[in-house]
Amino acid sequence: MPGGRLTQRERQQIALGLADGLAYAEIARSLDRPTSTVTREVMRNGGPTAYRADLAHHATERRARRRKQASPRGPRQVPLEHGRDPEAMREYEDLFTTVLIQTGTPKMMARVMTCLYMTDAGSLTAADLVRRLQVSPASISKAIAFLEEQGLVRRERDDRRRERYVVDDDVWYQSMIASAQATTRLAETARQGVHVLGQTTPAGTRLQNIARFVDFVSESITRAAEQARAILHTTPPTTEDQTPPDATPQKAPGATASLTP
Repeated sequence: MPGGRLTQRERQQIALGLADGLAYAEIARSLDRPTSTVTREVMRNGGPTAYRADLAHHATERRARRRKQASPRGPRQVPLEHGRDPEAMREYEDLFTTVLIQTGTPKMMARVMTCLYMTDAGSLTAADLVRRLQVSPASISKAIAFLEEQGLVRRERDDRRRERYVVDDDVWYQSMIASAQATTRLAETARQGVHVLGQTTPAGTRLQNIARFVDFVSESITRAAEQARAILHTTPPTTEDQTPPDATPQKAPGATASLTP
């Protein structure tokens, strides 16, 4: 099995395989590479619908040059705390950021989120983010404002009165609830359109069905978030057979979902 970095020819084969709708495992077999190698390559370079062999190759060369310039001369770099491999950390940071971007998160906001989630403390100051991401304070401020609006980050003051940006156990829950509330507003607006356009007209019927659909989705998201909230506060089991007794999701009181308008 070949080792080392992917060649430009291999990246072209990956692009052709994606265009043909092949699975990652099938593409990997044709290259005699691990499936994880192909998956990581695609996800860090635009995803299956946006992957371009030439752009991916150039991006890899740029990353290699940056690492070479950043690597100190002399002994091998000391691993990070908990025995983490710095190279693996950088690769995972690129992967996580790429996946967030593919979900619709703007690039700088995705970089900030990744940076926060990869810290054990789950919080950093603006100065920390500027230093780690090598960007301007204004870029960090804009990213934090966006993430706050989405319910993905919150602010707090530490003992030294410094403002810290935090991703705690509840931020994903709060974000899901905010998303459900925004969806509910869409349903309400669609129902207003039914009265304007006429309930029996084709346009009115379309908006009425949209409202019913969105209502159902919004209620389902809220109910699922309430039921799964306990998971955010549990320690993951160490084996498939171990399930913490307090990890059982609690049913949301009075949560119902209906397809009726």
